[in-house]
Amino acid sequence: MKNGKTLLFAVVVTLLLLIATGIIFYQRKNLKDNEELSGYLKEELEDQYGYLSGRYEDYKLTIDNDSLFARLEIEQMRVQRLREELRTVKLTNTKRINELTKELKTLREILRHYVLQIDSLNRINIQLTDENRRVTEKYRDVTKRVTKLAGEKERLEETVEMASRLSTSNIMVKCLNNKNRTTNKIGRVERLEVSFTVNSNITASVGEKVIYVRIKNPLDELLTKSASHLFSYEGKDIGFSANRTIEFGGDEMNVVIYYEITETLVSGAYRVDIFADGNRIGVKEFVIGQ
Repeated sequence: MKNGKTLLFAVVVTLLLLIATGIIFYQRKNLKDNEELSGYLKEELEDQYGYLSGRYEDYKLTIDNDSLFARLEIEQMRVQRLREELRTVKLTNTKRINELTKELKTLREILRHYVLQIDSLNRINIQLTDENRRVTEKYRDVTKRVTKLAGEKERLEETVEMASRLSTSNIMVKCLNNKNRTTNKIGRVERLEVSFTVNSNITASVGEKVIYVRIKNPLDELLTKSASHLFSYEGKDIGFSANRTIEFGGDEMNVVIYYEITETLVSGAYRVDIFADGNRIGVKEFVIGQ
């Protein structure tokens, strides 16, 4: 009877050892399978990030829009940075690999957004077929850009700076009398009202910005209250007629600036130039009659 119990105990112990061995083997195999799957996914992600970066490079070669060119370059740098991070991620860090997988989907949507813009401008040819054509297109695009830069005297900044430059729209100038009513009779004009919209720009810096207005009469004379009213433009100090400080948060905003008339006006065509951050952001001509 004792021998029977001993034999039964030995059998039970053996079975337990076999089960434990099987569990360990299964866990190791499962871990190995997970690492192989993560390795395959990581390699596939690297290829897709690389392909996405190449697409950005191709589209940059086909556009003639400095602002859009700069935004494409920023997104391409973001893709390249995430690709470099992916190369250093450990296979066991499945959480980060999954996050980078989701990030890739977002980057693809961003690219699709830019492709729609490019198509609407009719400035792109997405049928690049081989390396030789890419070189040819790049040379042609660079040549065109250099020619354009040489002919544009008012350009102040490089491509990336162009993307963050403020712009205006809906510029209007009203001649007001002493009752703040609109008039076009030169002898009754007491003040000029310059109104405009500062367009939204998510790439521009936010915070306080000083808006300067220069008003010139038909004799090309600046209307100003003091010779000391100056601001910097193209490396020089130039005069302004009026200014206003705004708090820009990136969204579209309406601005109104007034200039009180103390000088004698002459009839004819006047010109208003609007400046911010050292850049000319708007121009408007208007006429004051007799």
